[in-house]
Amino acid sequence: MKLLGLALGAFAIVTLVLSQWLGANGLILLGVAAAVAAVTTFRSEGVSSFLKIFIGVFGVETIVFGAAILLAKAKLWPAGYEDFMPPESLPVTVAIFSILVHAISFIPVVRAMTRIADRYFDTGDKGAARIFPFGAFTALERRIATAMVVTLVLINQAQVAISVRLSFFSRDWFNAIQEKNETAFWQLLLWVFTPWAFLYVASAIIEFVMQSMLIIRWRRWLTERYVARWLADATHYRMTLIGENADNPDQRIAEDVNRFIDGGSQGYGIYSYSILLIATLSSLVSFSIVLWGLSSNFAIPGTSIVVPGFLFWVALVYAAVGTIITHLIGRALVPLAFARQRYEADFRFSLARLREYAEQVALLDGEAAERGSLMRRFGAVIANYLAIVDRRKKLMAFTAAYGQLSPIIPYIFTAPFYFGGKITLGVMTQTAGAFSRVEGALTFFVNYYTTLAEFKAVLDRLTSFDAAIDAAEARAPAITRREGAAPALAGVTLGLPDGRTIGRIDSLALAPGQSALLTGPSGSGKSTLFRALAGVWPYAQGEIVAPTDMMLLPQRPYLPIGSLRAAVAYPGAPDAYSDAQLREALEAAKLPGLVERLDESDNWQQRLSGGEQQRLALARALLAKPRWLLLDEATSALDEPTEAAVYAMLKEKLPDATLVSIGHRSTLGELHQRRIHLEPNADGTFSPREIAA
Repeated sequence: MKLLGLALGAFAIVTLVLSQWLGANGLILLGVAAAVAAVTTFRSEGVSSFLKIFIGVFGVETIVFGAAILLAKAKLWPAGYEDFMPPESLPVTVAIFSILVHAISFIPVVRAMTRIADRYFDTGDKGAARIFPFGAFTALERRIATAMVVTLVLINQAQVAISVRLSFFSRDWFNAIQEKNETAFWQLLLWVFTPWAFLYVASAIIEFVMQSMLIIRWRRWLTERYVARWLADATHYRMTLIGENADNPDQRIAEDVNRFIDGGSQGYGIYSYSILLIATLSSLVSFSIVLWGLSSNFAIPGTSIVVPGFLFWVALVYAAVGTIITHLIGRALVPLAFARQRYEADFRFSLARLREYAEQVALLDGEAAERGSLMRRFGAVIANYLAIVDRRKKLMAFTAAYGQLSPIIPYIFTAPFYFGGKITLGVMTQTAGAFSRVEGALTFFVNYYTTLAEFKAVLDRLTSFDAAIDAAEARAPAITRREGAAPALAGVTLGLPDGRTIGRIDSLALAPGQSALLTGPSGSGKSTLFRALAGVWPYAQGEIVAPTDMMLLPQRPYLPIGSLRAAVAYPGAPDAYSDAQLREALEAAKLPGLVERLDESDNWQQRLSGGEQQRLALARALLAKPRWLLLDEATSALDEPTEAAVYAMLKEKLPDATLVSIGHRSTLGELHQRRIHLEPNADGTFSPREIAA
């Protein structure tokens, strides 16, 4: 950006010098605009990477279009190519665009948007792409994305230029109709409208395909990063403990990421608004020039007072009034849209959870209670929906009336001139068309207020999700962990999310190859101690020595939906073990009925009993062969003879592993060599005490 800024500065100096040498005062404005753009571009290093793309495009266009104007002023423009000469206002316009992009980059809401977008445009990942009809190639993903955005911006600007050209066709065509000039009518239709219209259609198709490819690449990359951050180092687990404002993370990743980029069927995303805003600004400037010229000698109705660019000022005032009223009516939509996403997600989650616990609900005859709970959540959805309808009803009443009035305003002001014979029908229709485009650009806020409110809600949800992940990452356990052959704890303090301290372990060592039973009253911190050993509990301090191949089996194991093979191999890949290994593990875990069902897919969490689920988890341990196996009431659903048989099997199959168990059954003591009991201290905390086996 610094190099482009220096180039713009050099161009500004050349322009100002030529303005004096050629006596072309019109170049002074271009020189000044280029000079200001040079300063903002040079100082854009701290600006968002996403916005730098637009600053770069506008900066280059300022030099290119400005050079064409300088050649024309110096009478060096090739003869016969006058029709391809850009308007004198064009380089000034794009220079102003560059300055505006730099200015809006400091607006807080824009910074929040680009903070998320920049991750993609700053990535060092490589990606593959293909440009028809050439072959595939590999490049940095950010460069592929930048090239696509630049191309889309240029296509969009070309479409605005085609629209301006067609507005002049419309003027000449209606004049031909008024004059009954059949030859001009057909020539304009066949040789002006047809090629430009087909060119516009082709550009629209190319734009759609490239835009779709950019959006899906962007979404894939951002979704992968959110999933990676959410699942990294048990962050997802700590988020549930610290109680950060991140309800329904599944929805934020699955829906909000898509709506942030593209908007989906709900509206517009950051890409859509960026391109749409550029198109709006381009239309505003281009058609403002046309409208100013067409209404340069219009007088205020009923007077002889001529106001240069009269209809432009009418459009400006009309749009300003409409924008202010729209904001006053619709500003409540942002918090309502934010709440809507939460209520909808809560209702869906309740339905999914009911499906997961269908058996438990049926056994307790809890359908009536569940129905009441579901309808209460759905009642919140309805109440929020009605509040949005009420607000949008008021907003729609104003914007609909506003939209109905807009098309006739230019005809009201041009009618006296047309009926007085001062302008032709073509000029009248062109003026109305230019007014419509200028007014439409100025009322961008009015036209897109509802979708902007929804987009702001999506942005807030992603921003708060980021904040929750940041908080969870910052809340990593304050534990000094060292790898060692045997777990040992020294000076460890275990806390709870509410700030209370639950356990103090001055010194505790677990010998390799030894089995130990950890007991204690409910709430004494047995499971918390296991989670601290596993490295996922954020409210812990001290020093822990633990082997890397440690495995913890909770009371209720997680079984993914899919094939039984995948459920047994979890967290490894389904093909990590051979069929023989899987069958042997299931047989050893007392699950012979599942041996021949490895490729059967089901929701195993619901299909298997609690005891079968626990035995399946033990089969995983046999496959993983950890040196340290922590069992947090992992056999509580088994009868005592089966439990004893399972422990004997573990000692046989994993002779070198150290087993540490949590349990309340008295019979468990006979299955372990050591017993460690958590006893209360005077301050209400618990500490381990050795009890004779």
